[in-house]
Amino acid sequence: MSREIYQIEISLKDIEPKIWRIILVYSDTSLVNFHRIIQTTMGWTNSHLHLFSDGVNEYSPKEFEVEGAINSRRVKLDKILNRGNSRIQYEYDFGDGWDHDIILKKIWPADDIIKVPICIEGNRNCPPEDCGGTWGYDEMLDVLKQPDHKDYDSYIEWLGGEFDPEYFNRDEINVLLSKRNYGCIWL
Repeated sequence: MSREIYQIEISLKDIEPKIWRIILVYSDTSLVNFHRIIQTTMGWTNSHLHLFSDGVNEYSPKEFEVEGAINSRRVKLDKILNRGNSRIQYEYDFGDGWDHDIILKKIWPADDIIKVPICIEGNRNCPPEDCGGTWGYDEMLDVLKQPDHKDYDSYIEWLGGEFDPEYFNRDEINVLLSKRNYGCIWL
């Protein structure tokens, strides 16, 4: 298969209002690099294990020792996501269980003019790491709306300051994507 540009929608499942991104990536991107792109694009810190699933197989770096998973370092995106509206799942942080729905929206011929990877659209801020999954995130947002709540100061201290769930800055994301490892913090 020749190199193409994929327009992909990534959305965090079970969160309302929806947290999502639209990105452009090359079809021959390895899954391990696609993971790095997702981390940067969504706003995660690469602090936890992850895996991809195409509904038949799971894919994860060999060193994670995920039983039955295929080594994601050896698999290209176009092997598991290769026709319009095909989907895969991405799970990040097995404890908090951040599930992402990934949909291939469009396929274009490679173009030297378009800078890839790039985030072209999105909405809302990524939840903070280790906030307890969707349930913990909802609880945190509820407390942050109530400055008189007994847990408000604890959350502000834990967050290191204010948290704006509506914040999204495509330009910041794209600066990071242009850096080594796509701006992904590599622990």
